[in-house]
Amino acid sequence: MSVVFAKGTLLAGQERKLPFRNTQETEMLLNSKTSVTSRYEVSYRQATPQEEKALLLASVQEADDQLSPAQGAPVGSLTVYVIPQGSRLLPQESDMYIGKHRSAVVRAPPAAKDTLLAVDAQVQQVAEVMSCTAESLMGALSDRVPMGQPGAEWKRPFKSSLGYEITFSLLNPDPKAHSLHWDIEGAISRYVKPLLDKLNSVAEFSVDSQILYYAALGVTPRFDAPSSSYILSAHSLPHVINPVEARLGSSASSLYPVLNFLLYVPERSHSPLYIQDKDGAAVPTNAFHSPRWGGIMVYNVEPEAANETFPRHVDVDLVQVMQVFLAQLRLLFGILPGPLPEKALLENSGNEGLSDWELDRLLWTRTVENVATVSTTLTSLAQLLDRISNIVIKDDVASQVYYAVESAQKAMRELELGHLDSAFQASKDAVTSSERAFFDPSLLHLLYFPDDQKFAIYIPLFLPMAVPILLSLVKILRESKQRKKVPTKTD
Repeated sequence: MSVVFAKGTLLAGQERKLPFRNTQETEMLLNSKTSVTSRYEVSYRQATPQEEKALLLASVQEADDQLSPAQGAPVGSLTVYVIPQGSRLLPQESDMYIGKHRSAVVRAPPAAKDTLLAVDAQVQQVAEVMSCTAESLMGALSDRVPMGQPGAEWKRPFKSSLGYEITFSLLNPDPKAHSLHWDIEGAISRYVKPLLDKLNSVAEFSVDSQILYYAALGVTPRFDAPSSSYILSAHSLPHVINPVEARLGSSASSLYPVLNFLLYVPERSHSPLYIQDKDGAAVPTNAFHSPRWGGIMVYNVEPEAANETFPRHVDVDLVQVMQVFLAQLRLLFGILPGPLPEKALLENSGNEGLSDWELDRLLWTRTVENVATVSTTLTSLAQLLDRISNIVIKDDVASQVYYAVESAQKAMRELELGHLDSAFQASKDAVTSSERAFFDPSLLHLLYFPDDQKFAIYIPLFLPMAVPILLSLVKILRESKQRKKVPTKTD
């Protein structure tokens, strides 16, 4: 982190202390046996002439755009600009601005005896918003490290994967009444592609779309007489997904997790249709999402005219639809808006749908999650191989295991140095190699058929044959004993 002081922020005696560096370490306990140590290396300096010029602009948004190329900040770093108390860059009612790049602007505290000490508290608040936190790490490791009862927020995001498949589906249960048309290709290019382009360092993405006819929700909505509309209550929403999922097509052939986004146009007999939350209030977006699966939005068409013919031509307004789906997509990737400090402004991420610091925070958590996944995979592989005494491990499998361990160790070293980009790439390489070793074809038939399972399979086959053989042996032994007891005759 870099803390940059604008002209007029510090007294002359305090300015003489610049530049200097400081290191802060914090240990976060995940459970009684596991902890993660976060270290912030903070440098304090004065603003350069180029930064001073940007901080004198009329708009803080313009300053944020000007400061981003001036910083040249690497992935995972943050820059906090401290401006004088009387600066007009921030509105008078705001003391902090969180930009969409890797910087924030804070107003110097008024009449502080030690401005540097007072600013450190503000810098800590910025770090809690823009950097990796204990909550995000606990969410990433919730499936790997026992931590008691995880909350609902931890179960929402998809787990780290090398790729994802995104499917947009338009459900038309009543094609006789509605002829639906949607420009999904243009909407994906305009709204979804900028976000996926920014996430291309995290994983690979493929996007497709489909229209399903006569696809009903499987739940009969309740008619609400006062509003002359139909209602889907919160307790009935879990029963909506299974009937619909059967029509979406199997995802078994997919190598990667599938994110489903469904746009449902109610049939004429159940229109308009609204979703209610647990408190009985209408959901503003008229949509809901399912953790690690996707989201569904109900789209009501305009009321029909008196002499209108059927089927009605309906052009779906994808602007509001994509706003909902993009918000759900962020939630499914664990990009959650954290609590903001009082009097803080948060800049909109823009057309890309993802701020630079949000991408960095996602890379932090995915790197830690990947390292934990590699550890779990290799530990499971070692335990399975220990149970098979006669196993032969090929050289290529052994090399994959060695490379996975080396890559995981490299990821940990790069994390410790704060090199986020290289750490994440190393963790991805480690996951790839560990999975190749675990699912190698030469090991599969041995991994899933150890000796105890072989006996369980072959004994029922040989038992019918073994019973008469054993009875014959018993009979032969009995007859041989009887012959020995009969005395022999002598002359």
